[in-house]
Formats: sequence, structure tokens, C-alpha cells
Amino acid sequence: MPKLFSGMTHALAVAALAVAALAVPAVADAQPQTIDEVLRAMQSERRTVSETNQEREARFLRERERQEAALREIRSEVQAAENEASRLENLRNELDRELEELRAQLAERQGEFGELFGVARAAAADLNEQLQDSLVSTQYQDRGEGLTRMAQAASLPTIEELENLWFTMLQEAGAQAEVARYEAQVIRADNQSATESVVRIGPFTAFTERGFLVSRDGTLRYLARQPGRSQVSAAERVYNHTGSGVVRGVIDPSLGTLLGLVVEVPNLRERIDQGGGIGYAIIVVAVFGVLLAIFRWVVLAFTAMKVKSQMRSATASKNNPLGRVMLAYEEHKSADLETLQLRLDDAVLKELPKLEAGLNVVKVLAAVAPLMGLLGTVIGMIVTFQAITLFGTGDPKLMAGGISQALVTTVMGLIAAIPLLLLHAFAASTARRVGQVLEEQSVSLVADIAEKG
Repeated sequence: MPKLFSGMTHALAVAALAVAALAVPAVADAQPQTIDEVLRAMQSERRTVSETNQEREARFLRERERQEAALREIRSEVQAAENEASRLENLRNELDRELEELRAQLAERQGEFGELFGVARAAAADLNEQLQDSLVSTQYQDRGEGLTRMAQAASLPTIEELENLWFTMLQEAGAQAEVARYEAQVIRADNQSATESVVRIGPFTAFTERGFLVSRDGTLRYLARQPGRSQVSAAERVYNHTGSGVVRGVIDPSLGTLLGLVVEVPNLRERIDQGGGIGYAIIVVAVFGVLLAIFRWVVLAFTAMKVKSQMRSATASKNNPLGRVMLAYEEHKSADLETLQLRLDDAVLKELPKLEAGLNVVKVLAAVAPLMGLLGTVIGMIVTFQAITLFGTGDPKLMAGGISQALVTTVMGLIAAIPLLLLHAFAASTARRVGQVLEEQSVSLVADIAEKG
């Protein structure tokens, strides 16, 4: 019995030591030595664990009560929000019904005013479209904002909007009958904007001291190419006119369309370039022929003057054809009449080639120039048909180059031939008159000898 009790006591001591080692590691440094110490340690540990568990349980109960209170509060708020949402939904439905009733009442009371306001909105849209391309808008900026809002509004226009529409119409109508000078932003040829003094003649034309302007999306810009000098001078007169009285100017009745087309019209250099190589060859022929014809005409005119002067003088001179014929007469007047006649005819025949020198070249050039123009026409038509073969007839611009060459070379050939023919006719007529004078004077000299003999 004592052994059994001693074994049980030893087992309990071992178990108590194990429990104490697992539950309270902090007291591992003070190991119990006896059974009483082990029992006391176990009782102390049990009290500590019990107190800790009770504290945890109390804390958990307090947290649960707090969370239940918060949950009850949230549920109360949710219920209040649902009640408010239901009230607002009912209020919205009621307001929708009232709005429909008011709309029906407005439509009933509005009557024919609906069509009137529709016409006003349409008028605002039309006027706004006109103002976008009007020269007057370059002087009065931002006039279309109110018209745009009025044209796009779904509600009835206000009195202020109707008054603005009326005022803008009157302003545009009045500005079309005035010549105004004002400062505006102008885009120059280098795409740089600058403030310049602009003179506007109604809605037709605007210009500065530099030249004419066109309006693009409410912005003034110079024409890429100004019109002729006479139009620019007229614009300068109007621009520089400051006093009373009337000054003549130039306007574009197409509201800028004609001035815009000035850029598209080729100038003389571009027309010549359209003729290509044939065109340049025609110019060379024309210039050479005209210079030669003018030179020969001037020489023949001076020769005719010298011949007339020689006719009034009895002393023969070598500086004119008649004088040289008279010298031949003086040299052979002692011969018989037949020989003298032959000598004088020979002297006249020697002078005729000098009088007609270069005239045949001018005549040939006058005939060659239109033929060269015809050649250019054929080449241009060949180019046109090649373009049609490659690209079809869908784009006329592809054929424009060949057609331009064909027409321009024809015109250049005719322009070259006409003055050449006229100059040749004048020069040839002068040469014939001088030749006739020489023949008449030679016959007169022979007749004088015959009468004296």
C-alpha cells in the first residue's frame, strides 16, 4: 500500500510538473521541489487562467452588446432612408404629373406662339449662317454666339434673345450701306497675324494699304495674288480718302467670290509656262522676227527720207539709192540711149536686193509661227489622250495640262504671226515705194536725155 501510494504520488508529481511546464513557461526557472509546492503552483495557475478567461468573456460580452447596438442603429438608419426614398419617389411622381399638366396648360395657352417662336429660331439659324461669311463680322466680333444658342435651344426664346436677333438684323442691314474704317486682325502672306487698319465697303470688299482682303471663317487675310494695278490703285484711293466728296473705288458684287478666283487665274508667266518648249520656241521666233522687221522698217524709212531729200537736190550722193543711180547716170550719160537705159536698169536692180534684205526672213517667220502653234496643239492633244488612256475621264484636272498646252501654243503662234505679218507688210510697202521711185527717176533721166538729143 505504501508503494502504491508512493507510485501514485510520483505520477501526480510528474503530471503536475508537465502541466506547470506547459501552462506557465514564465515560472520554469523556479521548479517545484515537493508535492505541496506542485499543488500550490497548480492552484495558482488555475486561478490565473480562470481570471483571464473571465476577463475575456466579459470583454466579449461587452463587444457583442456594442455591435448589437450599432446594428440596431444602422437598421434604424436604413429604415429611415427607405422611408425617405419612398417619400421622394412619391414626390417625384407627383411633380411629374404636375409638370405634364403644366406642359399641357402651356401648349394650350401658347397657341400660335409656338409657330412664331419656331420661325424666330429658324431666322436666327439663317442669320447666323450669313454672318459667318460676312465681311461685317470682321468688324463686329462674336455676334453669332447668342444666335447659335437661340437656334439650338429647346425652350422658348427669351425677350433678350428676340431683341438680340432684331438688333443683329438691323446692324447687318445698316452695315451693308456704309464704308467703315476699323482695326482688325489680318493674316499676311507669311501666315503671320497683325493688327491693321481696314477699310470695308459694305459687305462687298475690304482692303488695306497693302491690297485686297478676303474673309475666311470670320478672319481677314490677303489674297495670294492681288488683281490688276488699276484695281489696286482704286483701292488705294478709297483707303487714303479722308475728306468729303466722292472717290471712285472697286467692289466685288459676288461678296468675295470673284476676288478669290483671281488666285486661280494664271498670270502671263504661268500662261507661257503652260505652252512648254514649243511656247518658248514661238517666243524666240516672234522676238527675233519682230526685231528684224522693226529694224528693216526703220532702215527703209530712213532710206525713203534720204531718197526724198535726194529728189530735191541736183547733186548726187552715195548715201542713198537714188544718189547712186544718179551717179551711174552721170557716168554713162554720154553713151547712147539704149546703153544708158541698160546701165540705169542695172543700177536700180543692184539697189532692190538691199531694199528687200531681211523681208523674206520676216515673211517666213510669220508663216512658221502658226505652224509651230499647230505643232504644240497636236502635242498637247497627245498628252491629253495619254492621260485619258491612263486615268480615264473621271478627273478633268488630269487633262487640263495637255489642253492648256494645246490652246496656249495655238494662241502664241497666232499672236506671233499677226505682228510679223503686219510689220512685213509695212516694211515691204516702204521698200516697194522706194523701188518705184528709183525706177521712175531712172526712166525720167533717160527721157530727159532723149528730149535733149
